[in-house]
Amino acid sequence: MNIKNAKFEISAVNPKQYPKNNLPEIVLVGKSNVGKSSFINTMLNRKKLARTSSEPGKTRQINFYNIDNIFYFVDLPGYGYSKMSKAEQLKVGNFIEEYLFNRKEISLVIFLIDIRHNPTENDKLMYNYIIKSGLPCIILANKADKIAITKVDETTKKLQKQLNPIRDIETLPFSSERRIYEKQIWDILEKYINEI
Repeated sequence: MNIKNAKFEISAVNPKQYPKNNLPEIVLVGKSNVGKSSFINTMLNRKKLARTSSEPGKTRQINFYNIDNIFYFVDLPGYGYSKMSKAEQLKVGNFIEEYLFNRKEISLVIFLIDIRHNPTENDKLMYNYIIKSGLPCIILANKADKIAITKVDETTKKLQKQLNPIRDIETLPFSSERRIYEKQIWDILEKYINEI
Protein backbone atom coordinates (compact mmCIF):
# COMPACT_ATOMS: atom_id res chain seq x y z
CA MET A 1 0.00 0.00 0.00
CA ASN A 2 1.33 3.43 -0.96
CA ILE A 3 0.77 5.67 2.07
CA LYS A 4 0.76 9.40 1.38
CA ASN A 5 -0.76 11.01 4.43
CA ALA A 6 -0.66 9.27 7.80
CA LYS A 7 -1.42 11.35 10.86
CA PHE A 8 -2.21 11.03 14.53
CA GLU A 9 -5.85 12.09 14.93
CA ILE A 10 -7.01 11.72 18.52
CA SER A 11 -6.50 10.02 21.88
CA ALA A 12 -9.77 8.78 23.36
CA VAL A 13 -11.10 7.21 26.53
CA ASN A 14 -14.82 7.09 25.69
CA PRO A 15 -17.03 6.60 22.62
CA LYS A 16 -17.89 10.30 22.32
CA GLN A 17 -14.26 10.94 21.40
CA TYR A 18 -13.94 8.21 18.75
CA PRO A 19 -13.72 9.26 15.08
CA LYS A 20 -17.12 9.44 13.40
CA ASN A 21 -16.20 8.75 9.76
CA ASN A 22 -16.87 4.97 9.76
CA LEU A 23 -13.45 3.99 8.40
CA PRO A 24 -12.22 0.44 9.13
CA GLU A 25 -9.99 0.15 12.17
CA ILE A 26 -6.96 -2.13 12.54
CA VAL A 27 -6.46 -2.51 16.29
CA LEU A 28 -3.12 -3.24 17.98
CA VAL A 29 -3.09 -5.03 21.32
CA GLY A 30 -0.24 -6.41 23.40
CA LYS A 31 1.64 -6.00 26.63
CA SER A 32 3.47 -2.78 27.44
CA ASN A 33 6.71 -2.40 25.51
CA VAL A 34 5.93 -5.20 23.01
CA GLY A 35 6.46 -2.78 20.11
CA LYS A 36 3.03 -1.58 18.95
CA SER A 37 4.25 1.96 18.20
CA SER A 38 7.31 0.63 16.36
CA PHE A 39 5.02 -1.61 14.30
CA ILE A 40 2.93 1.41 13.22
CA ASN A 41 6.01 3.47 12.35
CA THR A 42 7.57 0.62 10.39
CA MET A 43 4.46 -0.22 8.39
CA LEU A 44 3.98 3.45 7.50
CA ASN A 45 7.68 4.08 6.87
CA ARG A 46 7.66 6.88 9.42
CA LYS A 47 10.14 7.30 12.25
CA LYS A 48 8.14 9.15 14.87
CA LEU A 49 4.45 9.16 13.97
CA ALA A 50 3.62 6.83 16.86
CA ARG A 51 5.63 7.73 19.91
CA THR A 52 7.81 4.93 21.20
CA SER A 53 8.88 5.03 24.82
CA SER A 54 11.50 3.32 26.95
CA GLU A 55 9.02 3.66 29.82
CA PRO A 56 6.43 0.89 29.54
CA GLY A 57 2.83 1.67 30.37
CA LYS A 58 2.94 5.24 29.14
CA THR A 59 0.05 4.88 26.69
CA ARG A 60 -3.13 5.08 28.77
CA GLN A 61 -5.56 6.17 26.08
CA ILE A 62 -6.76 4.73 22.77
CA ASN A 63 -4.71 6.39 20.03
CA PHE A 64 -6.23 6.70 16.54
CA TYR A 65 -3.92 7.15 13.53
CA ASN A 66 -5.69 8.17 10.31
CA ILE A 67 -4.09 6.54 7.28
CA ASP A 68 -4.93 8.41 4.06
CA ASN A 69 -8.58 8.65 5.17
CA ILE A 70 -8.78 4.95 4.18
CA PHE A 71 -8.44 3.26 7.57
CA TYR A 72 -7.12 3.72 11.10
CA PHE A 73 -4.40 2.05 13.07
CA VAL A 74 -5.71 2.05 16.63
CA ASP A 75 -3.16 1.59 19.41
CA LEU A 76 -4.66 0.29 22.67
CA PRO A 77 -2.89 0.79 26.01
CA GLY A 78 -0.50 -2.04 26.82
CA TYR A 79 -1.25 -4.41 29.64
CA GLY A 80 0.86 -6.00 32.36
CA TYR A 81 2.51 -2.80 33.59
CA SER A 82 2.82 -3.22 37.35
CA LYS A 83 3.42 0.43 38.27
CA MET A 84 -0.06 1.45 37.12
CA SER A 85 -2.32 1.68 40.16
CA LYS A 86 -5.23 -0.75 40.55
CA ALA A 87 -7.67 2.10 40.01
CA GLU A 88 -5.90 3.13 36.79
CA GLN A 89 -5.78 -0.49 35.60
CA LEU A 90 -9.52 -0.83 36.19
CA LYS A 91 -10.27 2.43 34.39
CA VAL A 92 -8.11 1.52 31.39
CA GLY A 93 -9.50 -2.03 31.33
CA ASN A 94 -13.07 -0.71 31.28
CA PHE A 95 -12.62 1.60 28.31
CA ILE A 96 -10.66 -1.05 26.38
CA GLU A 97 -13.49 -3.52 26.96
CA GLU A 98 -16.09 -0.96 25.92
CA TYR A 99 -14.15 -0.25 22.71
CA LEU A 100 -13.47 -3.87 21.73
CA PHE A 101 -16.98 -5.14 22.39
CA ASN A 102 -18.98 -2.23 20.97
CA ARG A 103 -16.98 -0.54 18.22
CA LYS A 104 -18.53 -1.56 14.89
CA GLU A 105 -15.66 -0.23 12.78
CA ILE A 106 -13.09 -2.75 14.07
CA SER A 107 -11.97 -4.74 11.05
CA LEU A 108 -9.04 -6.69 12.49
CA VAL A 109 -7.17 -7.12 15.78
CA ILE A 110 -3.39 -7.50 15.59
CA PHE A 111 -2.20 -9.23 18.74
CA LEU A 112 1.52 -8.67 19.31
CA ILE A 113 3.59 -10.97 21.50
CA ASP A 114 7.35 -11.07 22.12
CA ILE A 115 8.97 -13.84 20.08
CA ARG A 116 11.69 -14.26 22.73
CA HIS A 117 9.37 -15.36 25.53
CA ASN A 118 6.62 -17.88 26.12
CA PRO A 119 3.18 -16.22 26.28
CA THR A 120 2.56 -14.76 29.73
CA GLU A 121 -0.60 -15.26 31.75
CA ASN A 122 -1.64 -11.75 30.65
CA ASP A 123 -1.04 -12.72 27.02
CA LYS A 124 -3.27 -15.76 27.48
CA LEU A 125 -5.96 -13.66 29.15
CA MET A 126 -5.87 -11.16 26.27
CA TYR A 127 -5.98 -13.95 23.71
CA ASN A 128 -9.07 -15.41 25.38
CA TYR A 129 -10.58 -11.95 25.55
CA ILE A 130 -10.12 -11.43 21.81
CA ILE A 131 -11.62 -14.86 21.06
CA LYS A 132 -14.59 -14.01 23.29
CA SER A 133 -15.11 -10.74 21.41
CA GLY A 134 -15.51 -12.66 18.13
CA LEU A 135 -13.27 -10.18 16.27
CA PRO A 136 -11.01 -11.26 13.40
CA CYS A 137 -7.43 -11.55 14.64
CA ILE A 138 -3.87 -12.29 13.59
CA ILE A 139 -0.95 -12.88 15.97
CA LEU A 140 2.43 -11.27 15.36
CA ALA A 141 5.52 -12.69 17.05
CA ASN A 142 7.34 -9.37 17.30
CA LYS A 143 11.05 -8.55 17.76
CA ALA A 144 12.11 -11.36 15.41
CA ASP A 145 15.44 -9.56 14.97
CA LYS A 146 16.30 -10.50 18.57
CA ILE A 147 16.73 -14.20 17.75
CA ALA A 148 18.68 -16.04 15.05
CA ILE A 149 16.93 -15.75 11.70
CA THR A 150 17.20 -19.54 11.30
CA LYS A 151 15.03 -19.99 14.41
CA VAL A 152 12.28 -17.49 13.57
CA ASP A 153 9.86 -19.85 11.81
CA GLU A 154 10.29 -22.65 14.35
CA THR A 155 9.83 -20.26 17.30
CA THR A 156 6.76 -18.66 15.72
CA LYS A 157 5.15 -22.08 15.28
CA LYS A 158 5.98 -22.99 18.89
CA LEU A 159 4.33 -19.80 20.17
CA GLN A 160 1.26 -20.43 18.06
CA LYS A 161 1.00 -23.95 19.49
CA GLN A 162 1.12 -22.51 23.02
CA LEU A 163 -1.35 -19.69 22.43
CA ASN A 164 -3.54 -20.97 19.62
CA PRO A 165 -3.24 -24.79 19.66
CA ILE A 166 -6.02 -25.34 17.12
CA ARG A 167 -4.07 -23.04 14.77
CA ASP A 168 -7.05 -21.23 13.32
CA ILE A 169 -5.46 -17.79 13.78
CA GLU A 170 -2.70 -16.77 11.40
CA THR A 171 0.54 -16.32 13.33
CA LEU A 172 3.46 -14.53 11.70
CA PRO A 173 6.85 -13.14 12.71
CA PHE A 174 7.56 -9.42 12.60
CA SER A 175 10.56 -7.17 13.09
CA SER A 176 10.83 -3.40 12.83
CA GLU A 177 14.57 -3.82 12.37
CA ARG A 178 14.67 -6.46 9.64
CA ARG A 179 11.63 -5.17 7.75
CA ILE A 180 11.39 -8.40 5.76
CA TYR A 181 7.85 -9.27 6.79
CA GLU A 182 6.05 -6.05 5.81
CA LYS A 183 4.65 -7.06 2.44
CA GLN A 184 3.11 -10.24 3.81
CA ILE A 185 1.43 -8.25 6.59
CA TRP A 186 0.21 -5.53 4.20
CA ASP A 187 -1.35 -8.21 1.97
CA ILE A 188 -3.36 -9.43 4.96
CA LEU A 189 -4.30 -5.94 6.15
CA GLU A 190 -5.53 -4.82 2.75
CA LYS A 191 -8.04 -7.68 2.67
CA TYR A 192 -9.54 -6.54 5.97
CA ILE A 193 -9.40 -2.84 5.11
CA ASN A 194 -11.35 -3.47 1.91
CA GLU A 195 -14.04 -5.59 3.60
CA ILE A 196 -15.87 -2.64 5.17
